[in-house]
Amino acid sequence: MIDSHAHLTLPQVFENIDAILTRAKQAGIQRIININTSLDELKKGLNLEKTSPWISNAAAITPHDAHIENESFFSYLEKSQLIAIGETGLDYHYYLETKERQKDVFCDHIDLAKKKKLPLIIHCRDAFDDLFSILKGVDIPVLLHCFTGTWEIAKKALDTGFMLSFSGIVTFSKSTELKEVAKKTPLDRFLIETDTPYLSPTPYRGKPCEPAYLIETLKHIASLKEIDVQQLTKNTTQNTLDFFSLTPYNNVL
Repeated sequence: MIDSHAHLTLPQVFENIDAILTRAKQAGIQRIININTSLDELKKGLNLEKTSPWISNAAAITPHDAHIENESFFSYLEKSQLIAIGETGLDYHYYLETKERQKDVFCDHIDLAKKKKLPLIIHCRDAFDDLFSILKGVDIPVLLHCFTGTWEIAKKALDTGFMLSFSGIVTFSKSTELKEVAKKTPLDRFLIETDTPYLSPTPYRGKPCEPAYLIETLKHIASLKEIDVQQLTKNTTQNTLDFFSLTPYNNVL
């Protein structure tokens, strides 16, 4: 299994990182894509990758933090060895940042991804019209992380060539529409994530999430699709390797 999206360098996770990574290995996690959303997190993430090469790093400023964009962070992003730019995008749900500011910072990240020839990891909430408009004609791989949109939005994304990623939200009893989206999405078009430390899947709701819980989301989607969980694991693992241009990693305890 590969956890395609986890925030390992957030303080509340990083303080327990050794135990969390041990449990991840024991659960059968082959790789983790670590998402860094600040300069401090990125520095920790790059150091973590040196000691645990089965962890790879992506980085960007989130839409909520568009006001902190600065030259030093982008300069560090430009020179850092990353496998993707993200998570970046648009979020109009809470209006923590203006739409104009979010768009400007998002476009800066798109330009950086083009420059570094890296895929984009997208955070989008209540902003899909603007997202599709901005990304129209952008010829780089795009992943919609923690997808929670409708099938109509999912189909448009898939038809555009984007990949989707499902988190523990799909296991929630009230996520009926998302379950249908996961059921309809082709096996070669989606990834699985935990979004550690958020969105713990059933039966771990209420607890901080961690990569070891990824199997619960896999089991749930396999049940929705009425396929073997080993087959789904094989598909999503290969999808993740392909999207991020990675090779398998033999994770030995």
